[in-house]
Amino acid sequence: MTDYSKLIDTETWAFIDRTNSYYPPDAVDHSIAEQRRTYDRMCREFHAGYPKGVAAEDSRIETATHAIPIRTYRRDAPDRAVLVLYFHGGGFVVGGLESHDDVCAEICARTGYDVVSVDYRLAPEHVHPAAYEDCRAAFEWAAGHDDRPILLCGDSAGGVLAAAVSHTVRGHARAPIGQVLIYPGFGGDQTKGSYITHAEAPLLTVRDMAFYKDVRTGGKDVSKDLTYAPFVDPDFSGLPPTVIISAECDPLSDDGREYRDRVRAAGGKAAWFNEEGLVHGYLRARHTVRRARESFTRIVEAVRGLGKGEWNY
Repeated sequence: MTDYSKLIDTETWAFIDRTNSYYPPDAVDHSIAEQRRTYDRMCREFHAGYPKGVAAEDSRIETATHAIPIRTYRRDAPDRAVLVLYFHGGGFVVGGLESHDDVCAEICARTGYDVVSVDYRLAPEHVHPAAYEDCRAAFEWAAGHDDRPILLCGDSAGGVLAAAVSHTVRGHARAPIGQVLIYPGFGGDQTKGSYITHAEAPLLTVRDMAFYKDVRTGGKDVSKDLTYAPFVDPDFSGLPPTVIISAECDPLSDDGREYRDRVRAAGGKAAWFNEEGLVHGYLRARHTVRRARESFTRIVEAVRGLGKGEWNY
């Protein structure tokens, strides 16, 4: 068993304890409605407000069957080099425009880029591939309504969705110019590596992952669907320059390294950072934990650099 007392510092333990006080480890045993209420409350408690000079506007993307809520963040004197599409985390079950509101506002403030947060449909009301379809629709909307290059960014479930979009729009005239994927899981081998050594990691366990998988799929067999698990894709060529940021103390951490290796093996550009002593969900710790603050700066710099067509790795 991994000794987290040696890997995780005091600041991060305080963040873990605070998170557990709002969203306890047994939350997966609660009803979906209860989980959402609890998660939303936790996100409100961690909300850091907007940086000065950032404003947000809510609107909707109309599809043939439904509307997708979005929130666009814009800074005073914006840098119009790129449009960032952000897909939030939450296990495909919880989260929305409010859960990552301050994160998106800060990415906007620190890069100058407009950021569009996408409120994709959640399971179990809308099982896979509904979330992917909404994120793909958001990409198509951006490609059809804005002449700026598009950069994809997402954390956890949102990182998976960003990668799924990247894999399926290769060859598109407006294919993304980059992707920044934050502690994502791409469908790695759960019999080895971090899935074993960090199976009981604070804030995300393998048991949690099994719960979210069951809810997301609704019992369907999606094992051959790359939009569910990008590792299903046998072809990693033609993907945009990619920066993956994982948390060391997370069952998903090895997926980041493997994704980097597959992109590189196919001739693409990819960099991977495995953040020492950090845990899944640490974006909410970016103002209280030094390691998380430094990692968030790395994320912002990745978004900024890729948005300008730079490769600094």
